[in-house]
Amino acid sequence: MTVKTAPGQSRHRNPMERQSAGDRVISVITYIVYAFFAFVCAYPFYYIIINSISANNLSERGKVLFYPMEIHFKNYSRMAGIPGLMDAAKISVLRTLIGTVLTVIIAAFLGYMFTRETMWKRKLWFRFVTVTMYFNAGIIPWVLCMRNLHLNNNFWGYIFPMIVQPFYIILCKTYCESVPRELQDAGEIDGAGTLRVFFSIMLPVIKPILATIAIFAAVNQWNSFQDNLLLMTNRPDLNTLQYVLWQYITQANSLKALLSNTTNSNAILAGLATAATATSIRMSVTVVVVLPVMLIYPFFQRFFTKGIMIGAVKG
Repeated sequence: MTVKTAPGQSRHRNPMERQSAGDRVISVITYIVYAFFAFVCAYPFYYIIINSISANNLSERGKVLFYPMEIHFKNYSRMAGIPGLMDAAKISVLRTLIGTVLTVIIAAFLGYMFTRETMWKRKLWFRFVTVTMYFNAGIIPWVLCMRNLHLNNNFWGYIFPMIVQPFYIILCKTYCESVPRELQDAGEIDGAGTLRVFFSIMLPVIKPILATIAIFAAVNQWNSFQDNLLLMTNRPDLNTLQYVLWQYITQANSLKALLSNTTNSNAILAGLATAATATSIRMSVTVVVVLPVMLIYPFFQRFFTKGIMIGAVKG
């Protein structure tokens, strides 16, 4: 039976119109549930941001809930006066850049080598690497090991312990196994060695998984502060941004009184003491820590699904 349409009437209908009443109800409920979870995930970030730019006295009393009130940006301008903040930010940026690049390169190279049958005892070395995912010596042996390696009070103590990540290596290995073997064979026939095949053939092909690992490693480096707490005991010049801001978060209740009683003539700190509150300090510090990740993440999000899923299903 052919359904005739009136002149000018479209033959294409909205997918919702082709659904039964029960399907429409389920679709509406699904949208409501997902919208609720999206709100639950996004609201804490929104709440922190609007409280950091609202009047400090209103924020302290919990009056700012859904929209900013008496907007100002003095909290952020005053934060620039926190001693050592800019130097700590430089250390965080430096460790994030260096650590991310080295982590990605090592994960890609080891993942690629574990797929080559010519690698000596590759299965043994692969198991040796992956077993570290399940067994951990603990914090105290780790700190003692870092001291024996002279990585305490040393900038490279931020980098070396984190550049070999078994999970990232497994991701790269799985991805490399999905790449046609003929690409590597063609390079080897032309006389390319292992390193040439890796840098000229494999790296351009596995860019999606490298981008995925890069954002994971960057966030991990950026947010880390425990290694700063345990290793950099005598080097305040190597404190990271997260560690410095964590100190101010934990001391936010007494920071205002501390700055009010100080004899420091720094006008910025004096302004911070008279205008800031414990809540405004916490909110502003949290935004400073989280905002860089929030700004970078959307640019790499499109690589996530492609990077994780390609190579996950074989055959």
